[in-house]
Amino acid sequence: MTHPTYPDLDGASVFITGGGSGIGAALTEAFLRQGANVAFVQRSDASAFVDEMETSTGKRPLFLPCDITDIAALQGCIAQATEAHGAISVLVNNAANDARHSTEEVTEDFWDRSQSINLKAYFFACQAVAKPMKENGKGTIINFSSISYMMGNTGYPAYTTANGGITAMTRSLAREFGPDRIRVNALAPGWVLTQKQKDLWATPEDLAAHLDRQCLKDTLAPEDIVGGTLFLASDASKMMTGQVLVIDGGVVVTG
Repeated sequence: MTHPTYPDLDGASVFITGGGSGIGAALTEAFLRQGANVAFVQRSDASAFVDEMETSTGKRPLFLPCDITDIAALQGCIAQATEAHGAISVLVNNAANDARHSTEEVTEDFWDRSQSINLKAYFFACQAVAKPMKENGKGTIINFSSISYMMGNTGYPAYTTANGGITAMTRSLAREFGPDRIRVNALAPGWVLTQKQKDLWATPEDLAAHLDRQCLKDTLAPEDIVGGTLFLASDASKMMTGQVLVIDGGVVVTG
């Protein structure tokens, strides 16, 4: 898949959470191909992916192992990325955990862990980049949400609660950061068939039912989310903030 080129992203300092697998890996590669300097965090080892990216793109991303629920560690990684690439100009909060669960089985520890991964880490990453973005006179933050809460999906209530919170936080921070020319938008993908989704949850029956709800009858791949992310990151969307961009093949209707 060929994506548009955004010249203003050449040399940009980009920080991505969960940037070594799934949608995040597609984003890391795409920003590298734009000429950006990319740093990313995730818990699992991404050394092989980093080598692959250097070979295929000619640019080596900076991989910083991190559990994003450790806020001090997360903000420390943002500081390391800043030292390596300069102040973060594009933050992509992408990492998430959509483990299936019923309300009955949720414990307090599970709830807190889910919110820590899916919402709390997003806020504190935004907090960490806000001051340097203000000093630079501009910046863009992209918070990944999901259409799951818009659909009223069952099967992961802690996750959908966090998704709704991400949208609300995005709108509040867009209002707060706007005077400093920092844009904050959310991106809500539909059911993207990452390897994890295929391995754990994409049964033929569930996938067929979901495709019935899509206007476009093709399944979504991680690469389908790249174009919208690059658009939100670039000056092509310089007057767009506080919005939710949905890329789902036409399941939900916004507005």
